[in-house]
Amino acid sequence: MKRNALPAILALLAIVSLPVFARAADKEILGVTFPGEITVAGKTLTLNGVAYRKALGFIKVYVGAFYLEKPTRNPQEIIESEQVKHFHLHYLTEQATAKKLQEGFIELMEKNNSPEQIAAHKAQMLQHAGWMDKDMAPGKTSKTTYIPGQGLTVEYQGETRGTIADPEYVRMYYRYIFGEKADADIRKGFLGVE
Repeated sequence: MKRNALPAILALLAIVSLPVFARAADKEILGVTFPGEITVAGKTLTLNGVAYRKALGFIKVYVGAFYLEKPTRNPQEIIESEQVKHFHLHYLTEQATAKKLQEGFIELMEKNNSPEQIAAHKAQMLQHAGWMDKDMAPGKTSKTTYIPGQGLTVEYQGETRGTIADPEYVRMYYRYIFGEKADADIRKGFLGVE
C-alpha cells in the first residue's frame, strides 16, 4: 500500500510545484529588483527585459523593466503588436531634470520616426513631453502602460497624467525605444538580449 502511495504523492507534489517553476524570475539591476511577472488590466505580463541609462558615461540616470503579455526579442513585433505592454523606470539621480527629460524624449521621437509622422502627431508628442514636468530624484518612477482599445497611459512620479489613444502615436512611442536609431544598449536590454 505504501509503495503505491509514493508515486501518487510525487505526482501531486510535481503538479503543485509547477506554478513556482513556470513563473518568470525576478531581476535585479543596479540594486533595484523588478518582479518576473506583474498583473495589468487583468493580464499577466512577463518581464521581457531590463536596461539602465547612463549619461556622460558615468551618471546612472535610471533602471527600467519592460513587460509584455507575450515576451519577444523581435522589436517590430513589440512596436506593432496589440497586447498589454508596460514600462517601469526607476530613477537613480537628481540630475534628470524635467527639461532634460523632455528634450531627450522629443529628440529620440524625432530620430526614430519620419518627419511626416512627427508633423502629424506633434501635438500628442508635446502633450506627452509636457507630462514630464517635474525633476526626477532617486526612487522616483515613471510608468507607461499600453492597453489595446484604450491607449497609452503615462504615470509620472506616482500620478496618472493622461492617456493618448491614437494607435499610430503608440507605435511611434515604441519606435522611439525599439526603432533602429534608438539607444542601442537600452534597446538590447529591454529586448532581453544578454
